[in-house]
Amino acid sequence: MGGCLRSPAVLDEVNYPKEEIMKKPELLVPASSLEVLKIAVVFGADAVYIGGESFGLRAKAKNFSLADMREGIDFAHERGVKVYVTANILAHNEDLAGVREYFIQLKEIKPDALIISDPGVFTIAREICPELEVHISTQANNTNYGTYRFWHRLGAKRVVSARELSLQEIADIRANIPADLEIETFIHGAMCISYSGRCLLSNYFTGRDANRGACTHPCRWKYAVVEETRPGEYMPVYENERGTYIFNSKDLCMIEHIPELVQAGIDSFKIEGRMKTALYVATVARTYRKAIDDYFESRELYEKNMPWYLEQIVGCTYRQFTTGFFFGKPDEHTQIYDNNTYVKEYTYLGIVGDNTEKGCRIEQRNKFYVGEEIEVMKPSGENMTVIVKSIRDEEGNEMESAPHPKQVLYIDVGHDLAMYDILRRPEKEEQADE
Repeated sequence: MGGCLRSPAVLDEVNYPKEEIMKKPELLVPASSLEVLKIAVVFGADAVYIGGESFGLRAKAKNFSLADMREGIDFAHERGVKVYVTANILAHNEDLAGVREYFIQLKEIKPDALIISDPGVFTIAREICPELEVHISTQANNTNYGTYRFWHRLGAKRVVSARELSLQEIADIRANIPADLEIETFIHGAMCISYSGRCLLSNYFTGRDANRGACTHPCRWKYAVVEETRPGEYMPVYENERGTYIFNSKDLCMIEHIPELVQAGIDSFKIEGRMKTALYVATVARTYRKAIDDYFESRELYEKNMPWYLEQIVGCTYRQFTTGFFFGKPDEHTQIYDNNTYVKEYTYLGIVGDNTEKGCRIEQRNKFYVGEEIEVMKPSGENMTVIVKSIRDEEGNEMESAPHPKQVLYIDVGHDLAMYDILRRPEKEEQADE
């Protein structure tokens, strides 16, 4: 199992504010679609962040139509969960009229906040929908308390810290900003090789602007060095039989460091992954939900359950783990030089819908068979092993397997399953390409 990396740093090594801060942080989880939003809510998110079809930095994600956004916000609000909408591109002139129209539409849908990085976009948001909170995106390169104070004076409710900050720097920011200004920090997920996500490589190589939502992820590509006077001679930086990946960072994971994050004064723990599957979102949300709740019940309970957190957090795709910049500058051990693949220990099979006379309704995601042993992942933290006893299509025809992605099926596993349970299959020591 490729678990998290326990840092040699300990709690006392960070100079936290004198008064211990024990405010329970918000767990903020990404969602790529309405289906994934519902999973995030059910599996423990306090808030969910989503992107519309324009002006966010994940143009390749499924994203939300206005109708889906409205339904998702209603679903979340009925369960006491907030929804934030990203509009965090670095806008060009031709974007501004569309931004204005978009915010007029969002004003009617009533998300809980807008996530913005561009001052021009910020100004439009404050004009069109002043009743909505504005959160300043990590794209704005928020690295010091002066920047936080600047945005607070302009009316921002929250600022997302740059990923390059240490815990000590975040603690210092907390001690030097108004109490009502919130700090949001990424604590799990993929790391950008470029400063706070401001990537120029994608635009330079392909003409697709990462800062406007069209990143091609060149940080995961294979590279070589060419010396100026010897064109055509490609010299590997570091190579095995698969090549070299000099910009390919490991994924951030702070599940072992909830106490340090809390005492640094972070108000919102942010999970990266607006292009991830429902299995990823369910796995990460459920694990951090339990870890946060356990810690606020008692430090002893949190430490006791650490083996469970470490076992569960690898139940979705990941690239090995690192603690990023939190305990100092990353070194050569935070990169993956020999491949650009994910570690994959489970395959996502589907989400449970209604129980009907035909059986348990699911929309299939990957192939599985009658007689196969699979797992049911429940929001409570329980993982139940079951045998697939039968599979039927919508017409009631029996099937030996579920071969067609997104096909609606009815299955019998010998147990009544609950809506939004996740079906998965262990895939030990398998890797998945990006």
